[in-house]
Amino acid sequence: MNSGTDRRSRERVVTSLPVRVRGTAANAELSAQTRDVSTNGVFLYTESRMAEGSHVELVLILPPELTSGEKCWVCCHAQVLRVEQGPGKDFGVAAKILRMDILPEIPA
Repeated sequence: MNSGTDRRSRERVVTSLPVRVRGTAANAELSAQTRDVSTNGVFLYTESRMAEGSHVELVLILPPELTSGEKCWVCCHAQVLRVEQGPGKDFGVAAKILRMDILPEIPA
């Protein structure tokens, strides 16, 4: 039963960003794509099913809307809260960000 109330505590930015996911079964690294992201949560699509309650590491570039105006690379430690059948053969994954570390830029 859905009360129609949004439980999010932070504003989500709707954006499609590539994500590298680690910490899944067999410690494989997966590719994913965000649907939306905030400083404390993310919803993404991936071809591999993740287990609810599992802990994963996400590496992505945060958009300027969530930073001080500039994109930045981050490594997020997150917990999978919900998994649902997404579009096509993809799975939708809602995850709570437990910790976020800003990654240093590597000069080109």
